[in-house]
This record gives sequence, C-alpha cells and structure tokens, in this order.
Amino acid sequence: MYREEDFLQLSGIQHFVFCRRQWALSYIEMQWQENVRTAEGRILHEKAHDPSLKEKRGDLLIVRAMPVHSREMGVSGECDVVEFHKAPEGISLAGREGTYIAIPVEYKRGIPKTDDSDILQVTAQAMCLEEMLCCKIPRGYIYYGETKHRVEVIFTDEIREKVKNAFTEMHKYYEQRYTPKVKISKRCNACSLKDICVPVLNKRKSVSTYIDKMLSEKENE
Repeated sequence: MYREEDFLQLSGIQHFVFCRRQWALSYIEMQWQENVRTAEGRILHEKAHDPSLKEKRGDLLIVRAMPVHSREMGVSGECDVVEFHKAPEGISLAGREGTYIAIPVEYKRGIPKTDDSDILQVTAQAMCLEEMLCCKIPRGYIYYGETKHRVEVIFTDEIREKVKNAFTEMHKYYEQRYTPKVKISKRCNACSLKDICVPVLNKRKSVSTYIDKMLSEKENE
C-alpha cells in the first residue's frame, strides 16, 4: 500500500502510455506547454468536471468530477463522470434508496486512438472506484468529442494488468527522478512538449559514446 504523499496523478497514465518521456517532462520535471489539442481537451473536461452538475434521471444518477484514489496502485485523480445505474446486484449509496452499479465515463476531445492509452485511463478509474466502493465494475465508456459518440470499454484481466504494470513503472521513474530518452515517431509532431523535448537532438550520439567507441577501436588494432 502506498502512502498518500506518494500518490501519482491518475491521468498521467495516458501520457505515460503515449510517451514515457512526455510523462516524465510533465510530471517529474513539471514542464508543460499548451497547444490547440490540449486547449480543446481542457475546455471539454472543464464542462464535464463541473461538480455542481448532478443529475437524476429516473433510475440513473450522474456524478461529475468525482475524486478517486487507490492505495494499492498509489494514484489519485478525478473521474469526468460516474454514472450510477440502479440495479439489484449493485451497492448502496448514502442518502439513496436501492442499490447501484458504477460506470465511469471519460471524456476525450478527438477520435479513438490507435493505442490503448485512453482505455487504460478509464480502466484505472474503474479500479480506483472498485477499491473505494468495494464492488466490481465490468465496463465503462469513453466519449469522444469529435465523433460525439461513446465507446464501450470492457475491463478485462489483461487490461487491468497493463494498468498495474504501468503505475509500477511510473512509481519507479518518479522515485528515481528519471526522465527517459525519447523514442522518435510521427506522434512527436503532435506533442505539446516538442519544443521542450527537442526529440531530434536525442538522435545524435553523445560525445562520450563517440570517444568510448574510438578508444575501443584503437585498443583492438
């Protein structure tokens, strides 16, 4: 179990999966720059994260900006939206009649990604909710602003294991204050930290590596 002062930000898992260096620059070195994509995403989340907007629609209760945490994984954060659906197999909620099942809904500005960064983020939210509410959450959703459509995510054992492994690795880097080198790809062009990261410089061999190689070649002559 992690201490509260050692908790990492839950939302960081999305950045970590996208690029470990980007995550380290943002969450270890505390460097950040906003571009059009991050600005649009921030505006979308601000609308979803208004805690004053609680809705009750029949047997459905909608809670926004719900704080969550996990001592087992050592993370904390907020769910954009948690839907509580009335169901006989659910759990009791304070001040509410009946029992409910919890379903997290994460909001994203664009379209579904080719990697599983969004999936791991909403899965991590569900795992936090399960620990806090002592329940089982089988599925959740990701709402994409560009398509205006929500995608169902089934929280499989494989996805849950990926979440645990990612947070374990994140804690290791954070404790060591280690910023990984960049793995250059096409995604670098869309990264808000491109000017800080300067990925092209990481392609060049360091002076010390060059000297070591030259000395080794001399010794073998």
